[in-house]
Amino acid sequence: MTIRIKTLGIAAIAAIALTACSGGGSGPSGDALPKVEAPAGQKWSQVVSATQDGFVMGNPDAPLKLVEFASPTCGVCAAFANASNAELKGEFVDSGRVSVEIRPFMLNPFDLAVASIAACGGTERFFPLMDNVFATQGELMQTIQAGNQQAGQAALQSQNFTAFASAFGIDTFFAARGMAASDISTCLANTEGVTRWQEATQRNQEQFEITGTPTFLLNGEVLTGAVSWDQVKERLQAAGAR
Repeated sequence: MTIRIKTLGIAAIAAIALTACSGGGSGPSGDALPKVEAPAGQKWSQVVSATQDGFVMGNPDAPLKLVEFASPTCGVCAAFANASNAELKGEFVDSGRVSVEIRPFMLNPFDLAVASIAACGGTERFFPLMDNVFATQGELMQTIQAGNQQAGQAALQSQNFTAFASAFGIDTFFAARGMAASDISTCLANTEGVTRWQEATQRNQEQFEITGTPTFLLNGEVLTGAVSWDQVKERLQAAGAR
């Protein structure tokens, strides 16, 4: 597969961090839903599994299934994650009423590298790594902006994602978060594993008519106009998570 996204300059990267949009449709509404007990010795927020296009946290049979299409370099995605993290997990996911799936959505080649490395951390590390990416997104963006764009462009054209991540310091960023350099290199050397995120992005973009990030689905319907935690929380409560 050929990646059709070009390496971006500093001005374009800064613009990416401000991107936000959601599609059409509206969330369901209903009576208050009962809580569901988690397996003994666990919280539902500790129950994580891989999906076709991302990772899901929570009760697999939760009546409310929230999906977020999130770009790791999207500033509004970071704002949502930082505002929602504790309450979404503690009040909604741990109640057993809501499951949350993150589907990484590629706006640029940097998202490919970040999503791939986070996914290679496995089910136990994906959400903590993504939480950290969003919490320290400013540091990540500064690292990327200071990168070697010429070397990065050459690496991207040859689909050498290990060299691409190195040119922009993305490997160093994750190494500082406990990822072994050898694991990062092995992960990015798997071209199919990296490009799967672009394929998933294209497929979901076509299916749900996604125009930007973050975009949310609730039980398969796009939540129109919901990009902040307060807006998404209101939809979840209206649907019975209260």
